Amino acid sequence: MSDSKELQAMLSAYDAEVEKSLAKYPERKKQFTTGSNAPIKRLYTPVDIENLDYARDLGVPGSYPFTRGVQNTMYRGKFWTMRQYAGFSTAEESNKRYKYLLEQGTTGLSVAFDLPTQIGYDSDHPLSQGEVGKVGVAIDSLADMEVLFDGIPLDKVSTSMTINAPASVLLAMYIAVAEKQGVSPDKLNGTIQNDILKEYVARGTYIFPPEPSMRLITNIFEYCSKHVPNWNTISISGYHIREAGATAAQEVAFTLADGIAYVDAAIKAGLDVDEFAPRLSFFFNAHNDLFEEVAKFRAARRLWAKIMKERFKAKNPKSWMLRFHTQTGGSTLTAQQPDNNIVRVAIQALAAVLGGTQSLHTNSRDEALALPTEESVRIALRTQQIIAYESGVTETIDPLAGSYYVESLTNRIEDEAAAYIQKIDDLGGAVKAIEQGYIQQEIQDSAYAYQMDVESKNRVVVGMNMFQIEEAPPKGLLKVDPSVGERQTARLKELKSKRNNDSVTASLAALEKAAKGTDNLMPFILDAVKSYATLGEICDTLRSVFGEYQQKVIL
Repeated sequence: MSDSKELQAMLSAYDAEVEKSLAKYPERKKQFTTGSNAPIKRLYTPVDIENLDYARDLGVPGSYPFTRGVQNTMYRGKFWTMRQYAGFSTAEESNKRYKYLLEQGTTGLSVAFDLPTQIGYDSDHPLSQGEVGKVGVAIDSLADMEVLFDGIPLDKVSTSMTINAPASVLLAMYIAVAEKQGVSPDKLNGTIQNDILKEYVARGTYIFPPEPSMRLITNIFEYCSKHVPNWNTISISGYHIREAGATAAQEVAFTLADGIAYVDAAIKAGLDVDEFAPRLSFFFNAHNDLFEEVAKFRAARRLWAKIMKERFKAKNPKSWMLRFHTQTGGSTLTAQQPDNNIVRVAIQALAAVLGGTQSLHTNSRDEALALPTEESVRIALRTQQIIAYESGVTETIDPLAGSYYVESLTNRIEDEAAAYIQKIDDLGGAVKAIEQGYIQQEIQDSAYAYQMDVESKNRVVVGMNMFQIEEAPPKGLLKVDPSVGERQTARLKELKSKRNNDSVTASLAALEKAAKGTDNLMPFILDAVKSYATLGEICDTLRSVFGEYQQKVIL
């Protein structure tokens, strides 16, 4: 409505009528909030977006500021990459699951590694006992990686690997496996998570202190820009920040602040921003509040575009793009009435698609109880496929654009995130803010507020704090064979007896010398991997030079 006086008169009359109604029919609760506890108004109108400038704030898909999407035809051209995060037990078992998923229609692989692999220990290390193959696949050497991707042509599939502290080692293994298949590095497509800052903040699978960790990350940026040009060299991850309890705005803010730190580090290492920035990617969570999540994705794109163009003076439009993978919210799943999780995941996946994701993993209904079964994984994948092929939401681009509520939410999240980033800048950047415990404290405060809401039933979780039923113990859960650790240990012993140990010793010595200097470490790690040095041996070599990170305790 163009006549603001007429609009104001209409709204005043509406407010008066509402007051009369409330006297007889009170609303369900005193305050309505988003999933992140931001207040929600009763009604949104043009007044809430009166400062919105279409050309400046929205634009068209595929163009700055990318609020409406990073491709100009989005899903009318092709759907997002449908990934299912998978990996458990041995490389053989995980290889079977990958082939099953590809047969069911996934368009990209996503590798889950077990905890020892994530923190750079071999399966025969004392600290690995009881954890081998439990939360992901055990990968000790190139020999395991060869089995993991046996029969899967790496020039035909996009692979995402959720690995951080030892990301350089697992990427080197992937490159080496591809070469054994006859696939050159320039033909590889995929993503390595490689985001150590969020490990210090929210997840905990770190090895080295920040400075050498940032060196390894920028080494990957430089190496891949020359040798693996189609590879996404980092997946800057808000997912785990949100899982730890952050709000939607905090997820955007702390993720982009980490992104700023990585860009700063790469520039300080002598890299040109437009050489590496187009291969940066992001990883976000999708929670239950559909409209807030859609707005979050749109705000993140717009804010990152401004940061890259205005702060870092990037010239290449691809450097301004925030391309992201989404995973539905693991922390929202309940062990009670697990079939309810199918509905939650469908809402979250819909939010990711309406928000313009480039890649998506849908959690399975039983993941609050165990690793997912094949049936559960299939339902999760079918959820994506039904949204893609049956819902109609992919037929036009950014269909919620122009909604008074969604545009107002988008502006609010961007403003809140920008304020957090300014605070982090004032503290000296993301690394300093992490070392001071600022980001961790903000997340902990939000997590506590959310938990209090759940416990007071101010926030309803269906089947958990309301609408409970008597349930029989769950059946048919996937259980990892406890003998996996023994089998992996035996495999390692055999490997070490058959490999050329002189070559291993020489490659590790060269890596140690390079780590003490300033060379890019990727070629040395690749040489060690090809000699069949193990993950633990390579990481221990780097530990001997870099030391290990000790987490600051936040009370």
